Amino acid sequence: MSDPVDPDLSVSHEAGTISESSPEAGPDTRAASEPETPASSDFVAVAATTFTTVFLAELGDKTQLAALLLSAESGRPGVVFAGAALALICSSLVGVLLGRWLAAVLPAQRLERISGVLMVSLGLFLGGQASLGLLQPLLDLPNP
Repeated sequence: MSDPVDPDLSVSHEAGTISESSPEAGPDTRAASEPETPASSDFVAVAATTFTTVFLAELGDKTQLAALLLSAESGRPGVVFAGAALALICSSLVGVLLGRWLAAVLPAQRLERISGVLMVSLGLFLGGQASLGLLQPLLDLPNP
């Protein structure tokens, strides 16, 4: 039939293990508490991925070229660096807050699809503009 249940044994669904609990400890209150914070390895992985992605995306970008020109013109690279860093921090904050809000409003799969469609649309638009700029001298089209 069925095995007798030992009241001193508890099953941990998170770890999938059986452990012995003492009656003095009382009921397990872990489930009622807030979720645990991510492990430090998760933090490092997310931070490293974010740094690498943003760093590579910004190399040779208009922002970097603008900082280069401003530094050369002003002769004050420290002040230009501080201003550019503050601007990047503020624009990143806007992106993070908007991303957090969108993640709360939209399912992850829909958010990924919308992002993909926007990126492809932007790429096609910019590619079309570049193509028209290259073809304009050949076709002698009026400047739009």
